[in-house]
Amino acid sequence: MSSEGHDAAARTVVVTGSSSGIGRSIAQHLMGQGWRVQGLDLAPATLQGEGFEAIRVDLSDASAIAHALPALQGAQALVHAAGLLRVGVLGESDLAAGDLMWRVHVQAAVALANGLVPAMAQRRAGRVVLIGSRVAQGMPGRGQYAASKAAVIALARSWASEVAPQGVTVNVVSPAATQTSMLDDPSRAASAPRLPPIGRLIQPEEIAATVAFLLSPSAAAITGQDIAVCGGASLPR
Repeated sequence: MSSEGHDAAARTVVVTGSSSGIGRSIAQHLMGQGWRVQGLDLAPATLQGEGFEAIRVDLSDASAIAHALPALQGAQALVHAAGLLRVGVLGESDLAAGDLMWRVHVQAAVALANGLVPAMAQRRAGRVVLIGSRVAQGMPGRGQYAASKAAVIALARSWASEVAPQGVTVNVVSPAATQTSMLDDPSRAASAPRLPPIGRLIQPEEIAATVAFLLSPSAAAITGQDIAVCGGASLPR
């Protein structure tokens, strides 16, 4: 962001999934840095404050996103953190679950970027961060989830190449297993998270700090990257 990014208009960020987990931590962290946060979530808001605006929207519904977009115009940054996990080995894959993950992880990102990034490019300043996953590399029992998260990386790299000359960066932050309520989802009972080599789960605040850096002026030269916050999970063993 330019040095002008300290006024209210240039410090507005749209954060999806802001009611819980990684999205909530990101929204809270950015509010602490002076950002005005527009939080998109279907669930009721769990944050409040002068710098937070909750917008109820079903991110699996393209028409609902289109309805919300006019209220988001002028945002200088977009962080798409909303997500869900459905597991199933080959032969037991749930097509409806796969479609839902695709709509939330991929199609929502497309709809929001379509509606917001061209204006950022016109202003010649903007940031987009998509929350990916280390599972995008592939993992037994999570093929559909992995596919949707791999698509997020492809989107980011494609968009980054389009808007880099206009001063807009697009990156992915891919956590390993993170300490959120998603770990308690009964649907993943047969697919326990893998503990990273550091011996503990990643904390949502660690993801939030990485995202905040990517939104900062210091990260202006970083674009089209998939940044792993994985506690060593991506290291060769």
